[in-house]
Amino acid sequence: MTELLSPTLGGAAAGLGVAMPMGAMSVLLLQEAMRHRRTAMAAAAGIAAVDLAYAALATGLGPWVASHIAPVEAWVRLASALILLGIAAHGLRTGWTAPTPPAAEPRGPATPTPPAFEERGPGRSPGRPAPPAPSGPARPAKAFARYVGLTAVNPTTALYFAALTTAQGASLATGAAGAAFLVGVGAASLLWQQALVAVGALAGARISDTARVWTFRLGYGLVAAYAIKIAFPLPTPG
Repeated sequence: MTELLSPTLGGAAAGLGVAMPMGAMSVLLLQEAMRHRRTAMAAAAGIAAVDLAYAALATGLGPWVASHIAPVEAWVRLASALILLGIAAHGLRTGWTAPTPPAAEPRGPATPTPPAFEERGPGRSPGRPAPPAPSGPARPAKAFARYVGLTAVNPTTALYFAALTTAQGASLATGAAGAAFLVGVGAASLLWQQALVAVGALAGARISDTARVWTFRLGYGLVAAYAIKIAFPLPTPG
């Protein structure tokens, strides 16, 4: 069991790295929870399902790719690390400069407008409009499908997991290690999204600016730390 602990913890760190930075999807989830907690729980599961699906796809392809590039494996790890560091740097810069979302009203039929130029996930560019807020509480199944669709349009999430799993191709080559990695990703992402639902349901107001900044620091800090970890040992010329 101990040999599965490392990929499970690695998956959990990867899942938190992609889930913690708060953008438009997180704001929408908080607003959903303020109106209808059960619907928000289904929406949170939809977001986590997409993270898990991208991780599963990357985990399935990563070892195969890594096995065909063994002679330059160290350089591939370094390139993957640089991609992840770029994602982390871009996300941190965007997180500190993106407009602050307007305050949500705890009561009344009006739905606050989500931030216009901010999107969820590592590396989201601040130039695309955020998805519109739902007009009212939807059935859980409909909310799940809607949030799956909104989250799946972020190709950077796929790139994030592809860089991670390709760099760790050898360690995830066995079915057990790959499954443990996915368990960590899915559990961490789902727990984080459900924590946001709980915050939205209990607080009845948007998350504070200070807390939001810290989610960017912690989330993208995890991405940067993971990048440094997979970069070593560094390749040697020759």
